[in-house]
Amino acid sequence: MRRTLQAIPLLILISMILFVIINKAPGGPLAPYLNNPHITPADIHRLEVNMGLIPPHGVPDWVWTIVRYFRWLGLVLHGDLGWSTSNAEPVATAILQRFPATIELMGASLFVALVLGLTFGIFSAVLPYSVWDYIITAFAFFGQSMPIFWFALMLQLGLAVHGLPLPGGYMIQLPSAGISSSDTFSFSDRIEHLILPTIALSFLSLALYSRFTRSSMLEVLSADYIRTAAAKGLPFRTILLKHGLKNALIPVVTIVAISLPSLIAGAVVTETIFAWPGMGRLFINALQQGDMALLMGYLCLVSVLVVFCNLLADVAYAWLDPRVKYD
Repeated sequence: MRRTLQAIPLLILISMILFVIINKAPGGPLAPYLNNPHITPADIHRLEVNMGLIPPHGVPDWVWTIVRYFRWLGLVLHGDLGWSTSNAEPVATAILQRFPATIELMGASLFVALVLGLTFGIFSAVLPYSVWDYIITAFAFFGQSMPIFWFALMLQLGLAVHGLPLPGGYMIQLPSAGISSSDTFSFSDRIEHLILPTIALSFLSLALYSRFTRSSMLEVLSADYIRTAAAKGLPFRTILLKHGLKNALIPVVTIVAISLPSLIAGAVVTETIFAWPGMGRLFINALQQGDMALLMGYLCLVSVLVVFCNLLADVAYAWLDPRVKYD
């Protein structure tokens, strides 16, 4: 509860910085109208008055920016994030419509990255400096150095455009873009569309998690209490999973929490390449069209998610290691 309360001023400070940056960007809130040849200077002035952008006589601009920020914050606390000029709908509606698709993609990518990353890391730590360890290490370095936009395009070219031939004349050919083939929901069709963006988005995180799991597991497996458990005759699987993995996960939890912003940033690129109808693609469209209200709403939501995930990491520390106390 105390850490949750501490997150509130942090989020207010983040929103304040975002508000100033977005409103001081070229064009500001009127950016969508400035390139319209049918908009006259009189129309621009009327919009400035209606949107409250002109400070009263004698009020400095920086003071009026603070006043406008608190007006915006008051509306946000009542659930009003403003009006999206690029989608002609409330910002909250535009985000909520696309939020489930982004959560679906991020959830699948995080699940794949955690399961495979932990598995590869444990396997590599149990067999250090073996052939399998070198293969997994090479795979991890490949994943960490791979540009996500190039890798996503190669996945589309290899598994969607050309397809992957299999013995027996079979062919794996996955959908190249979109979230489904029709308006009718089909679980198998949704899974097929989810495979390629999930592989692209999880690849970097998978490599990162496997490296940190390997390093942490090697340190834990050399500890005295592991040797004591082995001397008492405990099965190796019990030693590895019950006594070793739980303690080795503490630094991995930190990396997962820190890497979530990278996962969100990667979702912007991935959703754009695969035409995934999520918030990342919405953000790119808003950025291209200068939709300041939508940009503000998206960035604030991402900030909330990042802070919330760090709070979950703090809770996970105490569960994994009883010695951690937040007193």
